Amino acid sequence: MDSPETIYKTDALIAADIDAYLETHQHKTMLRFITCGSVDDGKSTLIGRLLYDSKMIFEDQLASLEADSKKVGTQGQEIDFALLVDGLAAEREQGITIDVAYRFFATEKRKFIVADTPGHEQYTRNMITGASTADLAIILIDARQGILTQTRRHSYLAHLIGIKHLVVAVNKMDLIDYDEKVYNQIVTDYAAFAKEVGIEAFTPVPISGLAGDNITSSSGNTPWYKGPNLVEHLENVEVMNTSNQADPLRMTVQWVNRPNLDFRGFSGQISSGTIKPGDEVRVLPSGKTSTIKRIVTMDGDLDKAVAGQSVTLTLADEIDCSRGNVIAAADAPPQVADQFESTIVWMDEEELLPGRSYWMKIGAQFVNATVHPPKYQINVNNLEHLAAKTLHLNNIGVAEITTDRPIIFEPYTDNHDLGGFILIDKMSNATVAAGMLHFSLRRSQNVHWQNIDIDRVAHAEQKHQEPRVVWFTGLSGSGKSTIANMVEKRLHALGKHSFLLDGDNVRHGLNKDLGFTDTDRVENIRRIGEVAKLMADAGLIVLTAFISPFRAERQLVRSMLPEGEFIEIFIDTPLAVAEERDVKGLYKKARAGELKNFTGIDSDYEVPENAELRIDTTKMKPEEAAELIVDKIVGSWTYTI
Repeated sequence: MDSPETIYKTDALIAADIDAYLETHQHKTMLRFITCGSVDDGKSTLIGRLLYDSKMIFEDQLASLEADSKKVGTQGQEIDFALLVDGLAAEREQGITIDVAYRFFATEKRKFIVADTPGHEQYTRNMITGASTADLAIILIDARQGILTQTRRHSYLAHLIGIKHLVVAVNKMDLIDYDEKVYNQIVTDYAAFAKEVGIEAFTPVPISGLAGDNITSSSGNTPWYKGPNLVEHLENVEVMNTSNQADPLRMTVQWVNRPNLDFRGFSGQISSGTIKPGDEVRVLPSGKTSTIKRIVTMDGDLDKAVAGQSVTLTLADEIDCSRGNVIAAADAPPQVADQFESTIVWMDEEELLPGRSYWMKIGAQFVNATVHPPKYQINVNNLEHLAAKTLHLNNIGVAEITTDRPIIFEPYTDNHDLGGFILIDKMSNATVAAGMLHFSLRRSQNVHWQNIDIDRVAHAEQKHQEPRVVWFTGLSGSGKSTIANMVEKRLHALGKHSFLLDGDNVRHGLNKDLGFTDTDRVENIRRIGEVAKLMADAGLIVLTAFISPFRAERQLVRSMLPEGEFIEIFIDTPLAVAEERDVKGLYKKARAGELKNFTGIDSDYEVPENAELRIDTTKMKPEEAAELIVDKIVGSWTYTI
C-alpha cells in the first residue's frame, strides 16, 4: 500500500496540476493478471483487499466497507470484499452470464487489470477466458487444504497457454497460526508438481487476504519470510516482451481499408517483429511478395513500427490481400497447412463428437474444422495420458484437427496469435473449446490436390443433367427408403443417371465398422457425405436414405456442395406412427431395452429447420410423394427433359 506521504504527494499533484498527474499516470506500465485456484481459496477476498488497500475503489463502496466493518467486525469486511468483486456472485444475483469479472486498480508504480474467475470446476472455461490475455497468474492455495485438483488444473492451463509468471499465494495463513512448516510443505509439494508440468519458475508468498499479511507490506506475523510482499512483486515483475520485436514480422490483416480509389491499406496489430517502408514482405496464404510503401496511423505516417502497435500498411504492388491474411517477412514466412496436432481444452456441457464439423477461429481466420478421436486425455493430477474416445467438460486432450482449407499458423509456443484457436458449435454458436496448435502433420505437406481435365461440369454435360444430392431424412420407419426407391425408379424411366445410397445397405460394407453412438452416427454421415459428393462430381443424381439425426452433419454435407445441389427431404412421420409400423421390429426391441441408442427412443432426432421439402406421410401416399420430389429435382433444370 502506498505510504501516507506518497498519497499526500499524489493528492497534492492532482490539486496543483491535473494534466501533469494524468501524464504521469498515462505512462505507467500495465500488468494484466488473473487470480485462480480452487473454490473458497480466497480469490475474491484477495482482490477486494488489493482494491481496498490501494484506495482505488469508489468512495461510496469504501465508505460502505468501513461502516460495515465497524458494525460487524472483520468477518463482515471479508464478506464485503467478496461481494465487491466476485463475478460468480453477480451471475447468481443478476441471472446473467459473466465470463470473467475484471477490475482495475493502480499504485504509484504501475496500473493493473485483474481477472477474477470462479474456482468451481464447471467454470474452468471462465478461467481460460481470463488467462488468455494475462501476463501473470496468482495461484491461490488454502493453507488448510493444500494442493487440490483445481489447483493443478489451473496451474497446468496457465502454463499451457503460455503465462510465464506464476505466483503461488498460500492464503489464509492466519487460520494455521502462520505455521512455517505447513507453508514450506505446500511450496515443496507444488514445486514437485511444477517440475512434472514443465513450469520452470514460480514465486511463493505466504499471505492472508483477510488480515492483509504480505499483501501490500511485509507482515510481522511471518518473520521467517524474506521475500517481497505481493504488491511489491506485482509492481516489479518484468512483463515487457521485447524479444518478439526481434522475431520475424507477423501481422494478421483485420481490415482492408479503402476509403477511395487512390488508397488501399491493410490494418491490424503487429504481433511480432518490426517493419519500415521499403521492407520486403510476403502475403499468405497466396505467397505473393511486395514491399511496404507506407505505415499509416491516426497521428501520421511512421518511419518504423514494432510488435504491439496497430497500424495500416500500404504495399507498393496491387496484390490480393484480404481479412485473415498474414503479412510476414518475405524471407521468414509462417507455415500454411490444413492438418495439425493440437491440445484441446473442452469447455461445453455436450461432449466432443469426433468427425463433426465445427467453426474454427484462429486470429482473423474462420474455417471449418473436424476434430479426430483424441490420441489421449491428460489427467491433471498426475499428468498421466489416458485413453479417450471423446472429451467432456473441462477435459484436456491431444487430438488431430483437419481444416477444410489451408490456414496460416505457427506453433502456439512461438506465436499465440497464429497458434491459438477456439472451436464454435455451428448450431448453437457456442464456444465449445479452446486449443493450441503444436505442428502440422507431414501428410498435409505431402498430399496435394491433383487437377483432372475431365471435371464435374464435363461429367454432368455428358449425362445431360445437373448433379444433385437428394437427402432423405426422418425417423426409422418413416418411409425414407420406400419413397427414395420410388423416386429413383421414376428418374431411371426418364433416362436420368442416378444412384441410391441406403442406410442399411451402406452399413453392410463401407460403414460396417460403425455402431450407433452419437460419435459413430457423426462419422457415418461424414463418410456418406464424402461418397455422395464424389458421385455428384461424376454428374450423378445421388439419393440418400439415412436417419441422419443431427442438423450439424446434414449441414456439413450441404456445405460440401455448390449452392442448390443439396436438396433436403424431411419425411415427417410422427413417432407413434413410425412405431406402429415397425416393419423391422426395432422399436419393440428399443422399448424392451434390447437396442441402445435408438433414434426417437433414447437418442435424439433434430428436426430439419429449412428443408427444401417436407413430406407428411400421414397425409400423402408414397407414390404422390415420389412424383412431387421428382418435380422438385428436375423442375428447375436448364436441360431439356
